[in-house]
Parts: sequence; structure tokens; C-alpha cells
Amino acid sequence: MELQTRSELAAPRMPRAIWILGCVSMLMDVSSEMIQSLLPLFMVGALGASVLTVGVIEGMAEATALIVKVFSGVLSDYLGKRKRLAVIGYALGAFTKPVFAIAPTAGVVLAARLVDRVGKGIRGAPRDALIADVTPPQLQGSAFGLRQALDTVGAFAGPLLGAGLMLVWANDYRAVFWLAIVPGLLSVALLAFGVREPEGAVEGPRTNPVARANLARMPRRYWSVVAIAAVFTLARFSQAFLVLRAQQVGIAVALVPLVMVAMNVVYAGSAYPFGWLADRVDHAKLLMAGLVVLVASDLVLAQAAGWGSVLAGVVLWGVHMGMTQGLFAAMVAGAAPADLRGTAFGIFNLVSGVAVLAASVVAGLLWERLGPAFTFYAGAAFAVAALAALAARRQAPAMVE
Repeated sequence: MELQTRSELAAPRMPRAIWILGCVSMLMDVSSEMIQSLLPLFMVGALGASVLTVGVIEGMAEATALIVKVFSGVLSDYLGKRKRLAVIGYALGAFTKPVFAIAPTAGVVLAARLVDRVGKGIRGAPRDALIADVTPPQLQGSAFGLRQALDTVGAFAGPLLGAGLMLVWANDYRAVFWLAIVPGLLSVALLAFGVREPEGAVEGPRTNPVARANLARMPRRYWSVVAIAAVFTLARFSQAFLVLRAQQVGIAVALVPLVMVAMNVVYAGSAYPFGWLADRVDHAKLLMAGLVVLVASDLVLAQAAGWGSVLAGVVLWGVHMGMTQGLFAAMVAGAAPADLRGTAFGIFNLVSGVAVLAASVVAGLLWERLGPAFTFYAGAAFAVAALAALAARRQAPAMVE
């Protein structure tokens, strides 16, 4: 009886698939961030694009990824197969990387970014639903936090590698972009051969996941999470503006990617601890704390005048990301029915995609018309609005727990 009690009380172990999926994300992020950390400078400096153009391209690219997740999520629910779609999405992302190396104009960069983000959109919702399928409910915050932490290791390793290669290769953007295809291909291979999809994760007859009867099965607290995330996303525009802010205060071009390295080191280090915390504390309180940190980050970046203040701002930005990104994923996974998780993540990201497009375009306009400081002041204002909305929702705690 004592042994049985100990077994029952033993904490469940993190599934092996979560570690593998985290490494898959890490390798793809190394590939993507080698390019993304340099792309705003490449477009403005080498291709002659305006900052507004950068904002529009980044907003359209990220919105495309989030919108495509709706369709891939619905399809993964209908087919009952997550891994196949995820492999297609990662492969599409890997094979678009050489286009950046040969791009002669900002229009070609836009096309490549859109196709790359379509790949991200295809893989995102099925991958997140697969994580929820293989993870015990009491570990979902930790699982999403762990995957996000490993993903973010790639997000700082990529810019760090990019900065080092820029120094070695005398600011040769295109050579760095060519090399980025290698970790992308490794990511696809690891997913294809290293992860086995669980049998029977999505059971029952095939039905249209977006039929009215199925959407009616989504609980009220799920739609509350979606609404909060929409306002939340308006406060957080593309990270390309962090890179541009670093250059604008006088940091050398070859060293600018280190800004993203610093942000992502903090993000990677905080994602799992805050994911673990999300399994144990009230979700609304953790989100509100994350918004307070985002306001502080925006205010510091708005007044930044050199390395020290920019670094302080991006460190706070990284803490905010660690506090909130895995948390939102765990909230969606916990609120949605198991057979509609792909659709739930897809709808969640569709709404977030519209918000991130609007936020990035507004940020670009404010940067060009009023100056960089106003871009970050506007971000702080949206964050305060999101904080107020979340505080109002606290009057009905069951909707966000």
C-alpha cells in the first residue's frame, strides 16, 4: 500500500517528445534568427527600404504566420494527425532561406518572408496541439515553458552566430543568409525521425471543426483568453523595432544582433521557471505582472540614449516574454476540448495575427512621423489598456483561470 501511495503521489515525468520538439524549434530558430536579426538592417542599409516598409513587411509576415495557423489547426483536428503538417511547415521554412541570400529588392524579401511565415503558420498550431496531446494536464504550463525555453535558446544563438559571422565576413549579409539553411534542414530531419505521434490523440468520427456546433463547444473562458490576448498583442509590436532602436542610438551594425541575443538569453532563462509557476498560481495575476514589466520595458526604450539603456529595455522585454508566452499557450490548451485543440490554437493566433499587423504598421508610422520614442510610448499605452482590461476581467475569475 505504501509503494502504491508513493507511485500515485510521484510527479509525472516530462514526455521525451517535448524535449525533441523543443530541440526542433531551437534549430529552426537558429536558422530563422540568423536572418531575422540582420534583415531590418539589410533592408534599410543594403536595399534602401524605409522604416515604414520594414514595419509593413514585418507586420504582414507575422500576421500571415498567425492567420495560416487557423487552417492548419482546423486541418490537424479534422485529420487527427498533427506531425505530418508540422513536418511540412518546418520544411517550407527551411527551403525559403536561400531566397533571402539572392533577394535584389524589398519586394523579394517580402515574398520570401511571407512564404517562410506560411511555413511557420502551418507548423505552429499542430505542434502546439501535439504538445497538449502528449503532456499530462498538470504539466502543461511546464511543457509549453520548456519548449519555449529551448526555442528561445535558438533565438539568441542565431543572432549571436549572425553577429560573429558578420564580423568575420566583413558585414556580408548574403553569406550569413546562405549558411542559415543548415540548421533549418537539421530541424526538419529531427522532427521527421525523432517524434512519434500518439495513437488516438484525436478520437471519434471526422467532423468539421469550425462547424457551429463544434465552435459552440468552446467554453466561455477560452473566448476570454482570446479577447485578452488581442489587446495584449497590440501592446507588443515586431521585435524588428528593438533592432532598429539599437542602431538608432549609435550601436555598430555588426553588434546590433547582440541586442536580440541579450533579450533572448533572458527569455530562454525565464520561460521554463514561469511555465512551472503557471502550473501553480493564478493565471490572471501572472499576466498582469507580465504587462507591468512590458510597460517598464517600453518606457526605458523610449528614453534610451546608449548601450546601457537599450540593454535594460530589452532585458525587461525578455522577462515579459518569458512570463507570458508559454502562459497563453497553456491557457488555450487547458480551456479547449481535446479534439478541437488545433482549431483553438488557430483561432487564438488568427486574432493575435490581426493585432500584430496593426501594431507593427502603427509602430512604423509613429517612428517615421514622430520619432522612435513615440513608438515605444504607444506600446506602453496599449499595455496599460490591456492591464485595465485584464483587471476588469478579474471581476469574473473563472474566465481567466
